[in-house]
Amino acid sequence: MIPLSAFPKVVSQEGARAVFEIEGLFPGYGQTIGNSLRRVLLSSLEGAVITSIKIEGVGHEFSTIEGVMEDVVEIILNLKQMRFRVHEPGPFTVTLAAKGEQDVSGKDFDHPSQVEVITKDVHIATLSAKKASLNIEAVVESGLGYVPVEARSKEKVEVGTIALDAAFSPVRHVNYEVENMRVGDRTDYNLLRLHIETDGSLTPHEAFQRAADILVQQFSVLSKGFAEDNADGETRMPKGAGWGSLPEKENRFEESETKEESVLKIKLEDLSLSSRTLNVLREGGIKTVGGLLRKREETLREIEGMGDKGIQEVKKALGSIGVGLKE
Repeated sequence: MIPLSAFPKVVSQEGARAVFEIEGLFPGYGQTIGNSLRRVLLSSLEGAVITSIKIEGVGHEFSTIEGVMEDVVEIILNLKQMRFRVHEPGPFTVTLAAKGEQDVSGKDFDHPSQVEVITKDVHIATLSAKKASLNIEAVVESGLGYVPVEARSKEKVEVGTIALDAAFSPVRHVNYEVENMRVGDRTDYNLLRLHIETDGSLTPHEAFQRAADILVQQFSVLSKGFAEDNADGETRMPKGAGWGSLPEKENRFEESETKEESVLKIKLEDLSLSSRTLNVLREGGIKTVGGLLRKREETLREIEGMGDKGIQEVKKALGSIGVGLKE
């Protein structure tokens, strides 16, 4: 059996930069784990940025604003440097209203309580005249990776709205080094050293843990077995691959909820149901276990396409999580 590594440790941390080390990795696993973590850190962590703006008196990005030193293109480049932390699903609107001679920065934005401005010192524009004014309305959204404007071209936008490319990733830089180390009589075990720098919306420690959790969740699905098509062409998930079989950190429910509340919120796709039964229930407007538990057996039979086989599937799936249909 391949031995497990030591727990990761923080070697140094300064602001949004940190260095982590993992010792005792089996030979070759330094590259395997280091490269996997690096790719997930750069591509798969959620961040929040400005995705569109409206500037009072400006119709397009190739404009200038009277009394403002920067043109609109420069202002947009500055706004792209802004980073946010959001505490609820968005989108959110943040606003800026400045008048008179002054330097305008990220701290001058008004924002709802669910949004924090991380980059308060980012320079936005310089108002160089007493009568100058700058009024900006910006939309802040959360997302993954990099999304160019072209990818959102189908979205309807109001006249005067300027869409921005969105670089959501909260991780600025990641690199890693692998060194050999001694474990017992062998000198070819690996030491992995990982350098992480974030934008400040989350700590390097949080980024490291989230990336590791994502990898664990992805591999947990692969380790449960293989999906199979039965004679009816329906795809069945491997036994134990539904809700309750994933690592504790992937649990979709808040720890403060009771077990009963959590069960009600389980999505049907997390139960071991065939794709046909799942689609029939969805067509009937049922999406969660809570929705199922509000129905009697005879009510379910009234849904088009729901037969004895489907009813038995539903009963078995509900029984596996300790609940049953309404009597």
